[in-house]
Amino acid sequence: MKNLIMKINKKQTGSPYDLRHTCRFSSFNFLIILVLSIVTGCTQCSSAPDPEVLAKIDYTPHVQDDGWKTSTPEEQGVDPMLLARLYYNAMNVESIYGLLVVKNGFIIAEDYYNKGAIWIKNSLQSVTKSFVSALVGIAVQQGHITGINEKMMSFFPELAARIKDERKKQITIRHMLQMRAGYPWEESTPKLFELLYHGFRPSDLIDVPLIKDPGSSFHYSNLTSHLLGVIVARAVKTDLRAFAGEHLFSPLGIDPGKWTQDWEGYYLGHAELHLTARDMAKFGLLYLNDGAYNGAQIVPAAWIAESLEVYSKNAWQYHVGRNFRDIGYGYQWWSVTSGKHTYSLAWGHGGQQIAFLKKLNMVIVVAADPQYGKHGDTSWRHERANLNLVADFITTLPEE
Repeated sequence: MKNLIMKINKKQTGSPYDLRHTCRFSSFNFLIILVLSIVTGCTQCSSAPDPEVLAKIDYTPHVQDDGWKTSTPEEQGVDPMLLARLYYNAMNVESIYGLLVVKNGFIIAEDYYNKGAIWIKNSLQSVTKSFVSALVGIAVQQGHITGINEKMMSFFPELAARIKDERKKQITIRHMLQMRAGYPWEESTPKLFELLYHGFRPSDLIDVPLIKDPGSSFHYSNLTSHLLGVIVARAVKTDLRAFAGEHLFSPLGIDPGKWTQDWEGYYLGHAELHLTARDMAKFGLLYLNDGAYNGAQIVPAAWIAESLEVYSKNAWQYHVGRNFRDIGYGYQWWSVTSGKHTYSLAWGHGGQQIAFLKKLNMVIVVAADPQYGKHGDTSWRHERANLNLVADFITTLPEE
């Protein structure tokens, strides 16, 4: 059995065929470990794998000429066995597509699973919200939006006469960024859930009732985030994708894939931007470095700092895992505590993640099955598995 494990090859990349071949080796690794567990009678290998097994886990970054620098964990001061444990555990996660770790600006670990591959642009789901938050900050800096205390309705003058709930006239961009506009979570009622998948229109801001006074409390709302995207598009007088392309994607060297539009042609502000895992990592690195990338200030540093503040504590009420605690919310960014570490998180349905730890200078990316149209216990089980994969790993990291 030991000789069989020794035959696990190092990754070879360069062509789509090579990458598919590599992904099959990841599954092959898992089968070998499973057989080893049965043969040796190990019943706790998933929680305490043998060091010899961990030593054979291959998470070497793929070879790709895309500007990324790669390094070994040792060169960047990371214990390789901690990463081996992370990637060992990833092989047991059914819905994960890709897992990438960046330290000090270098990719030190990377692998793809199931339907994932280095070139595939995955649906980010609600991670899209964090990108839109960045675009709000850029639009404010450029003067297209006078400030985040500007009222939502100033961008929808054609709808003002139809507003019956006067509280909606008091909603500010600040409220919206903080998920404190007062709109409800779409999964709270069948009617709202149908609206989420039927597709939004700007006029939904009239028809969807408020459940709280603006600014009073946190309530997660996809409509709120979508309206933020519409506001940016109207403020800059072009579509959201074009604005993002010029001022965010192009400076980061990102070539985005599909980005779904609503019934009136506005790109969704809450979901369905498609990027590769490496492109997700670039965005995480941008926030880790206070809005700078390759020497250029793309997003104002002050906006990054404001965005990552916690304005709502205990923002997520559903149990995720023992190492996923103190869940707060900023400007379309989450904050999570795992062990002795607190990290910032862009989080999407299915378990898409861009997590970064400022003190450790580290970014962790998970691309996963977006669970499109799927909700309930099974979908949540998959999402939790991806969230806990990262949180459990972060708990093992030493302080620096």
